[in-house]
This record gives sequence, structure tokens and C-alpha cells, in this order.
Amino acid sequence: MLCALGAAVCFGTATVLQAIAARAAVGSGSGGDAALLLRALRQWRYLAGLALDGVGFLLQIAALRSIPIYAVGAALAASLAVTAVVAARLLQVRLSRVEWGAVGVVCAGLAMLGLASGTEGERAGSTELKYAMLGVAVLVLLAGLVAGRLPERGRALVLGLGAGFGFGVVEVAVRLIDGLSVGALLGNPATYALLLGGGAAFVLLTSALQRGSVTTATAGLVIGETIGPALVGVVWLGDRTRDGLEWLAVLGFAVAVVGALALARFGEAPVEEGVEV
Repeated sequence: MLCALGAAVCFGTATVLQAIAARAAVGSGSGGDAALLLRALRQWRYLAGLALDGVGFLLQIAALRSIPIYAVGAALAASLAVTAVVAARLLQVRLSRVEWGAVGVVCAGLAMLGLASGTEGERAGSTELKYAMLGVAVLVLLAGLVAGRLPERGRALVLGLGAGFGFGVVEVAVRLIDGLSVGALLGNPATYALLLGGGAAFVLLTSALQRGSVTTATAGLVIGETIGPALVGVVWLGDRTRDGLEWLAVLGFAVAVVGALALARFGEAPVEEGVEV
């Protein structure tokens, strides 16, 4: 669980650092997206954010290999609470009482999950499940292409959900990779599911944040990357809780996800006008 929480801290802090760097890049000159990206890459905060993303991904992999997927998914959704707290400190973003309460709710949910979670399931992923994850990754990519043409009102939610499902594929695929030799990786459909699902999720989330409401897109992301993978872990991979604490795990999962949804506007760290960075 510590690895999952560490990943959430890394991802949440990285979001704020990259937001600060992106704002500085916008204010330092004109140009298209490529020019803005190049200027952002010269900012130490952006590079630090990328480094934290890398560390967070490694911690996520370690967590997925040791605790149930439902616990990792809820912890990753909690990165929004980290983003909110760090943004309040570094970007001087005001959190309402409800939002501070949501941060506390997320922490309470994670505490319940930590008490109730058992070890990861002992079932090996079937070949059919590996190909199913690859199929889902392909569908996510195709859905993203269609969603880009939807009316603005529902586009952000669909793109956010698609991104969530893509990241969910990554969570499950990590569990389905049972060998790290080159031959084992190349011959495992889960490897391609991980790469395709992660790539599609990143593209869809970027598109969602550019084309619609950050809050709506992030809400879709949280739902997509938590509920589906959790069900796969329990039903097909044998994830379980400690004896007699199933109710506490379900309650903790629900509380953590609801709290994260309440903080959905921090899916892209907000910056108030006039804030010096």
C-alpha cells in the first residue's frame, strides 16, 4: 500500500509542477503547441514533474505486483487530493471547506482500504483475459477517434472515460505480465495491451482537457480507471480482502472514489489570475 500511496504523491505533485512550468512557458512567448512544449521542457519544474511521473509509474508497478488492483486504483485516484493540497500551497489556489472535507474523505477511504486489503490474487491471468485486455485497448483507441467528433457537451466525459479505461488496461496488464525476459514480453498479448492502452489513454486525456471541462474529463477518468480494473481483479484474478473485512474494503473504495470525484477540478492543476509563480 505504501508504494501505491507513494505513486499518488508523485503523480499529484507532478501535476502541479508541470502546471507551473506550462504557465511560465505560455507567459514567456508565443507559438504553437510544439513551441510551448519546448519552452516548458526548459523549466526545471517541468523536468522534475516528468521525473516524478517516472518514479510514480515504477511505484505503481510495484504496488500492482503486491496488493489488489482495487486498492491501487483507489490510491491513484487519490492523487487528486495530493494535487489539491500542493496547488493550495504552491499556486495559492483556494480550497473551499467542501474540498478540504473531500481531501479528508479520500484519506479516510484509503485508511479503510489499507486495513481491509489482503494480498494480490493468486490466480494467473488466462490467455483469453490477456487478449481481452488487448481488445479493450484497441476499442479505447477507436472510441477516442469517434469521441473527438461528438458534440462539445458530452465529448469531455467520453474522452475522460476512454482515458480511464486505457489506464485501467495498464493496471490489469501489469498483473498479466508474468515474465520479464525479452521473449516472454514479446510473446505476451498483455505487453501490447499495456503499451497501446497507456498510449491511447494519454492521447485521450490530453484531448479531453483541451476540448472540454477539466472537471468532467477527470470525473470520467476516475470512474474508468477504478471500477473496471477492480472488478477484473476480484472476478478473474482472485483479489480478496482480509477475512471478514469485505464490507470495509467496499466502503473504503467507495469513499475514496467519491472523495476523488469531489476534487475532479484538480485533474489539471488550476491557476488563479494574478498568482505569482
